[in-house]
Amino acid sequence: MTEQAADSAMAISHINLADSNQASPLAKANEPSQTKIILATINAKYIHASLGLRYLYANMQELQPNTEIQEFVIQTRPIDIVEQILAAKPSIVGFGVYIWNIVETTNVVSLLKVIAPEVKVVLGGPEVSYETEQQVITQSADYVLTGAADISFYQLCLDIINNNEPAQKVLKSKPVALADLQLPYQYYTDEDLKNRLLYVEASRGCPFKCEFCLSSLDTASNPFELDAFLEQMDILYQRGARNFKFIDRTFNLNINTSIKIMQFFLDRMTDDLYLHFEVVPDHLPRKLKEFLAQFPEDSLQFEVGIQTFEPQVQANISRKQNNDKSKDNLKWLRENTSAHIHADLIFGLPGETLESFRDSFNELYACNPQEIQLGILKRLKGSPIIRHTETFDLRFSPLPPFNILSTDRVDFATMQLVNRFARYWDMIGNSGRFKHALPILMDSNPFDEFMALTNWLFEQTGQTHQINLKRLYELFAQATEVLFPEKHQAVVAAIEQDYAASKLKSHFSTLTLSIPVVSELESDKQVAQSKLLQRQHRHKA
Repeated sequence: MTEQAADSAMAISHINLADSNQASPLAKANEPSQTKIILATINAKYIHASLGLRYLYANMQELQPNTEIQEFVIQTRPIDIVEQILAAKPSIVGFGVYIWNIVETTNVVSLLKVIAPEVKVVLGGPEVSYETEQQVITQSADYVLTGAADISFYQLCLDIINNNEPAQKVLKSKPVALADLQLPYQYYTDEDLKNRLLYVEASRGCPFKCEFCLSSLDTASNPFELDAFLEQMDILYQRGARNFKFIDRTFNLNINTSIKIMQFFLDRMTDDLYLHFEVVPDHLPRKLKEFLAQFPEDSLQFEVGIQTFEPQVQANISRKQNNDKSKDNLKWLRENTSAHIHADLIFGLPGETLESFRDSFNELYACNPQEIQLGILKRLKGSPIIRHTETFDLRFSPLPPFNILSTDRVDFATMQLVNRFARYWDMIGNSGRFKHALPILMDSNPFDEFMALTNWLFEQTGQTHQINLKRLYELFAQATEVLFPEKHQAVVAAIEQDYAASKLKSHFSTLTLSIPVVSELESDKQVAQSKLLQRQHRHKA
């Protein structure tokens, strides 16, 4: 089943493990409360399984037999979500709220409280843990738990059941030692193992203070007990799990722990095992490199946060990064391992200009990662980045996902330009569909050359999405003919290789890879437009 089909056909997932053969060992012998509790969230895609809900479920103790997980996707209508939730006849519904589902969850909660006002609604998650009182969704909810609610949700449910409800709506979760938590991994179902990403964590927190990130509020990176964690990973593996996505912010912070985890998976290596880690780019000691080199092709993906190579911008956001070592490590990973490298840059950081971002892009492109994720700065509630709002005139969208719209260095038009650049880069650069053609286009000044392509594509189509692949190959070749005519012949030959690899059904000869012949008047108009685009590009550069 394709991911798109799964999103449509399997939009709603119900997990009531107390009624299955995976019943919780925590259920008490005495009669549990008959209060029905629903744990719900709206995922961006079906393939994303909520680790947060499973932590809550794992720690529900004697309430677990009457607790059920319901997961939805954002394509599902709010009224249909409410119908599914109320069909279970819950007394308490807890929602996990995130930046990607805040709008949809707000609509669901509003509807739910109109239809069933007697149902207690509890909110939790990073999006409602800060600036809580000002949010519309808070007005509709009965309670909001801020911070990590692994235990506090259970405690609140007990209070509600025992008619000992708190007087205040917003409740701050107390810190809990990781050793006191029940791990959630047994509550991934067989369907999850077969069809979805399995999120796991060997540690929580981050010692770094990058101000655009909520993890900067952490005081340290705290590990789970390693043997217990690996025991759970082994159980998942024995059940057939082969796709593990680690959400640790700094997987390679403690090298000895990293190596033990790597060795655990090396000992169980199969053709279909795939691991995803987020790594610190300037911290790859020799001992770790030796292990990384042992992993076969298509078994490792590293998410590497670069964000910017500009030292002053790094200082503005309290980011400590050895740029030279980071670049050396990226090049080493590409040359000596088969790991798939997904490297991140962020545009719109305090003090960043289009010129400094261009330099960061070109430096990162020279490191040859398979993907460069071009993100636009977002205003995450609670993140320290907001302290720069006045100094750098940061203007964020009031609508989710709260992207930056302009700064004192980058006007709105330029921000839109980079947004389009990022979208086309996903379609062309990150897709892997132009593996042969793209390096020919971007052979001298990658950022400027792709920006010229961006301007031309948008001028011709007015679109940054829903361009089918065949048409995209044609547009790429035609743009090269107009913008870089000396490269056109080589690009067409390269596109033929890329087209063959794409497995598209139509024959390559059916593509229109040159600008169609037009009248002399139309030709003069196109030449003028091309020169105008080039002048605009030079001006922006």
